Amino acid sequence: MPRSITEAIILAGGLGTRLRSAVPDLPKCMAPVNGVPFIAYVVNHFRAQGIQRFVFALGYKSEAFESFLHTLLPAGNYELSVENEPLGTGGAIRLACSKTSEPDIIVANGDTLFCIDMQSLAAFHARKNAQCTLALKPMETFSRYGAVQLNEDQSVESFTEKRYFDQGLINGGIYVLNIPAFLQKELPYKFSFEKEYLERFYKEGTIFGMAANEYFIDIGIPEDYSRAQVELPAGNKRGN
Repeated sequence: MPRSITEAIILAGGLGTRLRSAVPDLPKCMAPVNGVPFIAYVVNHFRAQGIQRFVFALGYKSEAFESFLHTLLPAGNYELSVENEPLGTGGAIRLACSKTSEPDIIVANGDTLFCIDMQSLAAFHARKNAQCTLALKPMETFSRYGAVQLNEDQSVESFTEKRYFDQGLINGGIYVLNIPAFLQKELPYKFSFEKEYLERFYKEGTIFGMAANEYFIDIGIPEDYSRAQVELPAGNKRGN
């Protein structure tokens, strides 16, 4: 039986330029939702799913996290990985990997809540002997996201750029990543995890996707940030 995954890297360094009108002077995932920073909803879901230790990949306004995280997590259950300069999502993940101890970990965007079963995703990743597994959200009538197509064995067949889709699978912003395999790749110092890792290496057949039709919200635009205020309850006790 595959071992459960207990560590996660949370990408929390985004500037949130499209949210500036609604949330000035805060990192995107610190934007308040019903009086609670959005990142708290993400972390609490992860903890309910068996994640015990977090590495927060920080950049912009990292001091905003330091004053909040000690109220959210016990000391010793998290570390900060702070960029001195913007490294892109891939560079931020690689920097944060030095603070992890397990070979397979969860990586997630801190501005997205996707209420998947983490251990089902981990078990799928282990069965496929994957280097990286994407959690995919089925969606209808959308143009904000690109789409991911899968082969019959659920390895990634292709990534399609943003355009209008009647239906499809989108990248839900949660991954299981095998760190040794990831660190062996020849990648630049600053790079996009999505463009320069996923879209470059999926043809090797070691990157898989698992669809899960669970609650999903990405607060990266003002309309969805406003929707979060309605859909995520005060007290931060959302069920799946």
